[in-house]
Amino acid sequence: MITGIEHTGIMVSNMENSIKFYTEVLGLDLLDRFDHTSVPVELAFLGVEGKVLVELIAGYTGPVTNEGKVHHIAFSVKNIEEQYELLQKKDVVMKDKEITELPNGKYFFFYGPDEESLEFFESK
Repeated sequence: MITGIEHTGIMVSNMENSIKFYTEVLGLDLLDRFDHTSVPVELAFLGVEGKVLVELIAGYTGPVTNEGKVHHIAFSVKNIEEQYELLQKKDVVMKDKEITELPNGKYFFFYGPDEESLEFFESK
C-alpha cells in the first residue's frame, strides 16, 4: 500500500552546481551523498527535517530530454510572495512572470540549474 511519495529523482549535469542550488538557493539540506557503483552514477539526497524530497543523479549516460527528467517538482512554502521576490534577487530564472492563484492555493514555476521545472506552492 502506498504511504506517500518518497522523493523525486532529477538528472543533473553537474552535481556540485545542483547541490549548491538546492541547498543555498532553495534551502534544502544535503542529507546523503554517495556513488552507486553498479550503474555507475553519483547520487545526492536533499530534503528538510531529515525527510528526503529530491534525489540528484549525475553521470547517467542514457538519453534524457528536459521533459524526461521530471515534469516538475512542487515544494510547499509559506509566504509565497516573499519566496518569489527572494528567488528573483538570487537571479533564478523564473518560468512564470507572476504568481497564479487557484481555489486551493497560489503557485509559480521557475527553473533549476539543468532547466528542470520547479514549483513553489502555498496552500490556502
